[in-house]
Amino acid sequence: MDDQDVGKDQSVGLVTPQTAVFDETLALKSGATLPGFSLAFETYGALNAARSNAVLVCHALSGNHHVAGFYDAHHRKETLGWWDNLVGPGKPLDTRRFFVVGVNNLGGCHGSTGPMSIHPETKRPYGADFPLVTVEDWVAAQARLADYLGIDAWAAVIGGSLGGMQALQWTLEYPQRVRHGMVIASTPRLSAQNIAFNEVARQAILSDPDFHGGHYYECDPSAKQPVKPRNGLRLARMVGHITYLSDDQLAEKFGRRMRHGAHRFNYEVEFEIESYLRHQGDKFAETFDANTYLLATKALDYFDPAFDYAGDLRAALARARADFFVASFTTDWRFVPEKSREIVYALLHNGLNVSYAEIDCDAGHDSFLLATPHYHATLAAYLRGITL
Repeated sequence: MDDQDVGKDQSVGLVTPQTAVFDETLALKSGATLPGFSLAFETYGALNAARSNAVLVCHALSGNHHVAGFYDAHHRKETLGWWDNLVGPGKPLDTRRFFVVGVNNLGGCHGSTGPMSIHPETKRPYGADFPLVTVEDWVAAQARLADYLGIDAWAAVIGGSLGGMQALQWTLEYPQRVRHGMVIASTPRLSAQNIAFNEVARQAILSDPDFHGGHYYECDPSAKQPVKPRNGLRLARMVGHITYLSDDQLAEKFGRRMRHGAHRFNYEVEFEIESYLRHQGDKFAETFDANTYLLATKALDYFDPAFDYAGDLRAALARARADFFVASFTTDWRFVPEKSREIVYALLHNGLNVSYAEIDCDAGHDSFLLATPHYHATLAAYLRGITL
């Protein structure tokens, strides 16, 4: 694609998911094992001859391997990758220069082995029998994908939110296999408030009568709609979605605007914000798996590199050898900028090269998903400085 084409359409275009199958046993941090597993992934751009230009994109809680491009040319918007504004020819993560890999995490519900997969022994869906997984387990599985693709070391590992935790863990678990760790809108550990929000979301799912102990896949297969804890997952998403947005953004987008212009004195939708949250919850409940949501929120809760170092983050990050880009957003009240600065200070204490950006954006935690000019310009500048 030449520069003229890039000017017209900075997209990686039509993409096709791939699947990597691993037959070797994977030991998990919980002590459980998986006899084998599959990972769904996508790639954009070309791996250079030196295999030095590969970048791994790690997704957040509700994300997946479909990072950029689209699946259907007639429905581009509906099938667009979740970070398409960042990845592509001429974009900050430029696919004319980098070979970009997106992967659906282990335990996911978009093609990787997870609760919806068939248990090799029972020949039924794992359901609640799928073991709990951690950020460390995801990174271990991703390392096998790197081997599968012939990538000895990543030029960079990048992610936002839960994806940023994975990027940080990569630099600790495989310090010789990551040259740049890019940790965006993330934290070295969840606060008690964040754990509390996750627990409320989980209880919404666990208390749904259609949860059936996590084995809802096999309930009433003759039903027009498969049995699943839709209401619980819907509520979980509504709670989570509130935490992703800032108060200023909610006020600007919705305020106290009413749908009908007057009070109707009932429990149906009256305020626009109620309509928005219900829509987001309904949409999510149809496309995501409740067991995966439970697993992912527990992985968030468990992540704490300093846990085995008596809470000393500086000691925990002493293993890292990469250069770092760390970014936070001023209105992110879920993973506040102070948490990113805590990572920065610990890295600097260990003599590592760190670039830090605190971006002024009114979109709250979800700012990392947006194409804010200052944010993208900062990312692009750092990525251009990576030597291949």
